[in-house]
Amino acid sequence: MFVAGIDAHATYSVIAIVSNTGELVHKPVRIKNSEADRLDEFLEPFRPLEVVVETSPAWPWLFDRLEGPGVHFVLAHAKRLRVIAESNYKSDDIDAELLARMRLAGLIPEVHTKSVEQREQAVLLRSRGRLVRQRTQMANRIHSQLHNVGLHLERGRLLTQDGREWVRTEAWPRLGDERRLFITMQWALVDQLEPMIKTLDRRVERMGRDNPAVALLESIPGIGAYRALVIATETLPITRFRTPGHLVSYAGLAPRSSQSGLRPIRHGSIPAGANRWLRGTFVRAVVSHVANAPDSWLSDSYELIKQRLGWQVARIATARRLARAVHAMLRTGEVWRDQPVSLQN
Repeated sequence: MFVAGIDAHATYSVIAIVSNTGELVHKPVRIKNSEADRLDEFLEPFRPLEVVVETSPAWPWLFDRLEGPGVHFVLAHAKRLRVIAESNYKSDDIDAELLARMRLAGLIPEVHTKSVEQREQAVLLRSRGRLVRQRTQMANRIHSQLHNVGLHLERGRLLTQDGREWVRTEAWPRLGDERRLFITMQWALVDQLEPMIKTLDRRVERMGRDNPAVALLESIPGIGAYRALVIATETLPITRFRTPGHLVSYAGLAPRSSQSGLRPIRHGSIPAGANRWLRGTFVRAVVSHVANAPDSWLSDSYELIKQRLGWQVARIATARRLARAVHAMLRTGEVWRDQPVSLQN
């Protein structure tokens, strides 16, 4: 068997072939992405073959093109490939060969390859998420102008008609001409984003109707169609997470731990290289859950931790428990229950 390391770029890919004994069978070759047939011809003599590619915008088309009989596709987590990322001397040829040799040595941190359907869902969800963030940024800029003149408006109210009326009646007399113009322009940008967000929300709802996992997740108070589809897209198939702890770690909700010698284990910050979309969804779902189901076991857990350690720690800790509950629900196919996972099992 052979291993092909591919350093993929926007317009070309560099491929190096290494045998299972570590011998460089074919020195690195550069092939344009527009010459896909040439790529197939180059790899054909080396089947059965493992292909190793780093996560990048170019990996999906390579996966769709190469995955099949005689080829096993391995997607490598680019942020965790420290040998390549921190190398003092980098080149496409070196990176391609190093990917292949690291695979032989068992040093490749693998990433799950999403299906075409999941990738399409991810594009929709990320587009919607970015538009909402842009709308929030504009609202924050308006809040900043109000704070500069000593005024305060509750968050969330600003984007309502009532909030706008308050600004025009209460804040307008205390704002200068330039501040008024700035706020008016921010509102105009928000008005442009609103119909786009609503269009994507309708698409999310339609896409979620065809996914049984979405209906299951929507039984959790605080999780609607959008968040349910995000969780389903980023976690399915749930069998790839052997334990709830694996899902918690993948979502970036487990703090770093370190130990040296006989010293006790020290827990540090949350890792940055985890799935930030999944982490953000779980954390924001906790806030909505506490508001919608204040008497649930999860809300009680949040309040207890909040009293002891503060709301920042409480959100992350409760999000971990929510992730464990989601793992159990997706594994068993059972709807949300108002009791801890340990008692359910």
